[in-house]
Amino acid sequence: MEVFRPTISNPDKFQIGKAMWLQKIDLKDPLVAANILSSRPYFAFLDSAMHQDKLGRYSYIAVDPFARLTVCGDQAYWNSVPEKGDPLEILQRHLAQFAFDEKIERRFPFQGGCIGYVGYDYGRCLEVINGYPETEDKAADINFCFYDVVLAFDHMTGESYLCSSGYPETQPDKKESRAKARLAQFSDWLSMPSKQVSLDEKPNRLSLNWQSNFTKEHYCQAIETVREYIRKGDIYQANIAQSFSAELPDDFQPWPFYRQLRRINPATFGAYLAFGDQVIASASPERFVLLQDNQIETRPIKGTARRSPDLEKDRAAAEELLHSEKDRAENIMIVDLLRNDLSHVSTADSVEVTDLCRLESYAGVHHLVSVVTGKLRPENSSVDLLKACFPGGSITGAPKIRAMEIIAEIEQLARGVYCGSIGYIDFGGNLDFNIAIRTVTLSENKAVFQVGGGITLLSDPEAEYVETLTKAAKIFESFGTSVSEMA
Repeated sequence: MEVFRPTISNPDKFQIGKAMWLQKIDLKDPLVAANILSSRPYFAFLDSAMHQDKLGRYSYIAVDPFARLTVCGDQAYWNSVPEKGDPLEILQRHLAQFAFDEKIERRFPFQGGCIGYVGYDYGRCLEVINGYPETEDKAADINFCFYDVVLAFDHMTGESYLCSSGYPETQPDKKESRAKARLAQFSDWLSMPSKQVSLDEKPNRLSLNWQSNFTKEHYCQAIETVREYIRKGDIYQANIAQSFSAELPDDFQPWPFYRQLRRINPATFGAYLAFGDQVIASASPERFVLLQDNQIETRPIKGTARRSPDLEKDRAAAEELLHSEKDRAENIMIVDLLRNDLSHVSTADSVEVTDLCRLESYAGVHHLVSVVTGKLRPENSSVDLLKACFPGGSITGAPKIRAMEIIAEIEQLARGVYCGSIGYIDFGGNLDFNIAIRTVTLSENKAVFQVGGGITLLSDPEAEYVETLTKAAKIFESFGTSVSEMA
C-alpha cells in the first residue's frame, strides 16, 4: 500500500503579532491532509477544488473544535448549554469574546474562527413567513464549530500553513503555550501515514431508490402557479426546487462519496462538514457573501445552460445563455434585491454592481453570474451583514418575503441546509459563505438533496424541469446513478 507522509518543512513556529502562531507544511494538495484528518471530531473542509482567476484560491481544513454553537429554531446552545437571546447576537458575542486583540498580518484570509452553516429554514426566524412547513428532522438550523487551529492552503503559491491562535486560552502565557502544543499535535497527526487516493477513482454504483417530492407534471404545474402569482403582482420571481431522497446502505461511507463529488463536479465554494450524525457535502459554485477588511462582495448566480462535450454545441449553448432575455431578466432582478439588502449595512453610495451577467463555466453547466459590492459601515459587524442578506436572494426570489411564502406553499417541505449558507467567520471579523446549492445532506442512513431554478413570467415549465435535472446530473453521477434514470 502506497502512503503519503506530509513533511514539516519548517519545524520552527513563528508568531504573527500576539495573536497567531504559524507553521509551514510541505503539502500542496489539501486532499492528502483531508484523508488523514477526516476521521477526527467535527472535521470541516472548505474546499476550493476548482480554481479560477480570482476564485477558488484557498482551501481550509479544521478538526477538534474548542467550542460549538448550535441553534434550533430561536434557541441557541453554547457547548450544549442553552443561552437566552437572539441566536445571531449570541454568535456575535462569542466571536467578540475571542476577537484578535490587534490587527494581525494575514497570510490567509481565514486563520481561525468558526466554520459551519446557517440553514435556509432559519429565515423563518428572521422574518414572518406565513405557512412555513414544519421541519421533520432534528438537525440544527445553525451549526458552528469554533476552531483554534486551521490548516490553510494557497493554491496559487502552493504554500500551506498550520495556523494556531491558542484559544480558548486568553492569558498571553497560557495562550502561547496552548498554541504551540496544538501545532505539535497537528504536526504529529499529519505525519501519520495515509492511504493514497487516486484522483481517477470511479464511483461505486449504488442501487438507490431515489424519490422526489414532485412528479414532472406536478413540477410543471408548480411553475404555472408561480407564473400566475407573477401575473397577479405578488412577486417578480421565485425559486422552486424539487427534493430527491434515498435510503443508503449500512456500509455507505460519506467521505469517499464526497471525494467522488469533488472529482466529478469540482467547485469554487465546495465544503464537507462532518458534524456528529450529520454530514454536509457541497459542490457549490456560488458565493453568498464575502467580507474582507470591511469590503463586501456577493456573487448571485441566475441563468443556467447545460454543457456539451461537443465544443461547437458547448459554445453555442454559452452564447445562447449570454443573450437569453429570460435569464438576464432573472439575474438582474436578484441583483436589484441584493443591492437593497447590502444598502442596509453599507456606507452611503458604496453599493455598486461591478459585473453584470458574466458567463462562468463549470463541469456540467454554464452560469450567468453578477457581482455586487459595498463597504460595511463601522458600526456593523459580520453577523449584521449575514442577518441583512440571509437567505440569499438568488435562491428565494423577489420580493424576498412573499417569494419565501410561495416557496413554502408550493414545496411543502423544509429545505434544511439547502439554499442556506456554508462558510466561516474569523476572529478578526471577516467572513466568506457560499449558497448551499449542489449540496447533499447525509444523516440517519439517508441522502437528501434539492435542485431548483428561478421562475419568471418568461419561464417554460418543461424547460425549468429539465434544468433541475441538469443541475442534479453530477450529484447522481457521484452516487453512480444516471440522471436519465430519474427523467
